[in-house]
Amino acid sequence: MSENPEARSSAAAPRRAGVGATPADREAAQPADSADPIRVLIVDDHALFRRGLEMVLQEEDDIEVIGEGGDGHEAVQMAGDLLPDVVLMDIRMPRRSGIEACTAIKDAAPSAKIVMLTISDEEEDLFEAIKAGATGYLLKEISIDEVPQAVRAVHGGQSLISPSMASKLITEFASLAKRSEERTQQVPAPKLTDREMEVLRLVARGLGNREIARELFISENTVKNHVRNILEKLQLHSRMEAVVYAVREKLLEIT
Repeated sequence: MSENPEARSSAAAPRRAGVGATPADREAAQPADSADPIRVLIVDDHALFRRGLEMVLQEEDDIEVIGEGGDGHEAVQMAGDLLPDVVLMDIRMPRRSGIEACTAIKDAAPSAKIVMLTISDEEEDLFEAIKAGATGYLLKEISIDEVPQAVRAVHGGQSLISPSMASKLITEFASLAKRSEERTQQVPAPKLTDREMEVLRLVARGLGNREIARELFISENTVKNHVRNILEKLQLHSRMEAVVYAVREKLLEIT
């Protein structure tokens, strides 16, 4: 028997105001001098794993679990209703896979950062997740205590990949760069401003928004605007795709 997603989302955060609350309700529930917590949606078809993540994250003062889902279909519906900041989601799930759900979630909640938390170390899953808009790909072999740090990192603008998967991505980058040299015809790349090119190179080096702001002596909001403009011009969905583009266009050397 399937669980009721509304009942599950309500039960996920018994100690915090958030589920079903308006933005004004959530603001009133926080001390006046504190930042809003990072709102997290957990999606996995294993209830025990979901509960373990919930227990760890609820211990963090700056993180709020606003709901749980058991498959990709629920993930899309709940993301649209709850508008999470970060979605922790498995790939292999019934009814709708995490990769299929990722694309739909980016439409329903564009600002949500999606981290695939999975046992799959298949290259195809990694590449498809990135193309679908995921900003992180972590294997479940990581310590569960590392999850809060990962949530903060992706919420802050960083992209995360498990070390064992990163080498596969680097290999793919190198292959893309080599193929680009062999192309006889190239479609002209969209025109980026000089500042956008600077930002893209720093994104390709793995810098977060704060580090880029310090490097270029501009504000984080200005960096965010540049990144958004870059992704729109290049018709990309994530910072990781921007890195792939930078390698292909020889803006970043992979050795």
